[in-house]
Amino acid sequence: MKPAPAANALKLALLITALFPSAVQAEGSTCFGTTSAGHLEAGVQLPASGENFTGYSTLARWAGRTYVHSDVRDIVVAAYETLEAEHPEKVYKYAETGFREGGEFSPHKTHRNGLSVDFMTPVVDDAGHSVHLPTTPFNKFGYNIEFDDIGHYEGMSIDYDAMAAHIVALHKQAISRGFDVWRVIFDPELQAPLYNTQYSDYLRQNIEFSARRSWVRHDEHYHVDFEVPCQQTGR
Repeated sequence: MKPAPAANALKLALLITALFPSAVQAEGSTCFGTTSAGHLEAGVQLPASGENFTGYSTLARWAGRTYVHSDVRDIVVAAYETLEAEHPEKVYKYAETGFREGGEFSPHKTHRNGLSVDFMTPVVDDAGHSVHLPTTPFNKFGYNIEFDDIGHYEGMSIDYDAMAAHIVALHKQAISRGFDVWRVIFDPELQAPLYNTQYSDYLRQNIEFSARRSWVRHDEHYHVDFEVPCQQTGR
């Protein structure tokens, strides 16, 4: 007797789930604990790329380092869509996020419950064009880049307008879904020009920036922690 079509379909679905877990998107994620002491259930991967954004490394994506809470994924993607409409000339790149089930995420001290995302700092080249920071194994996927004290690095300059627009878009998308942005960690010595952009008032009124330098500089990227309700954890 031949197997029923439904049985074959179930076997195929189970095989796809086992071989390609990221291809099976859960309806919703659940976060536990805090960004520094927590974990995640049913994490989802950020898209590899979009019209105006890309991930920092295909290799890191394959290694499972770009998972987030499903609500965070929705916020990040919607923010990029907003920026595509409002600033079509700008390009963006995200970096480390976390594992599918959260937990310890070396070398980071946080990124453990799906609510932390690193974004590579937007830059412009000498001609003023929006370009991506280079992220390769030779510069630790961008994390080894060091800007000088006026935001310059090898012919590129920090694009504060693009960065401010991105942070505002993330916050607005979070608020529209009933969530928030808890904090943004970015080198305090490089923050001042953000308040010379058209988004100055909004940033002052709504965004909590790091007031002192973190254990790593956070100049080539800015770390965003989202405020999404999580359950307590015994882990």
